[in-house]
Amino acid sequence: MVSPFVLSYHMANRHLARSVVLQTLYEWDCNDEKISSPLSEVLRRNTDEYAHGESDDMYTDSLLGGVVRMKDKLDEIIQKAAPDSPIKKIAVVDRNILRMGLYELLFGQDLKVPPKVAINEAIELAKSFG
Repeated sequence: MVSPFVLSYHMANRHLARSVVLQTLYEWDCNDEKISSPLSEVLRRNTDEYAHGESDDMYTDSLLGGVVRMKDKLDEIIQKAAPDSPIKKIAVVDRNILRMGLYELLFGQDLKVPPKVAINEAIELAKSFG
């Protein structure tokens, strides 16, 4: 059995990881998906700056890479759910929170995130950043 302390640390660590990935996606999206450094370097810089190196690197790499790789499919799903709101008209932060949450729900089997957690985390990120 996993101790409650270890479990709560893991959950807090993942929440922090999601925040760092969101900040990285925000930077990427604001620059029309073109940044001078490789996205992995931007993620490391943001991890060092905002998470003081306390983030789960495997998780952040997987989440960021998955969202970027599946961006077109995720945007298509968002567009179908909100046909009156073109994807580029949705606020950058909100758009990327939706992408992350959808990725975890639909395509992130390797992340092993329960659906309730993915939804709750998206809501918490929207409260903090949206």
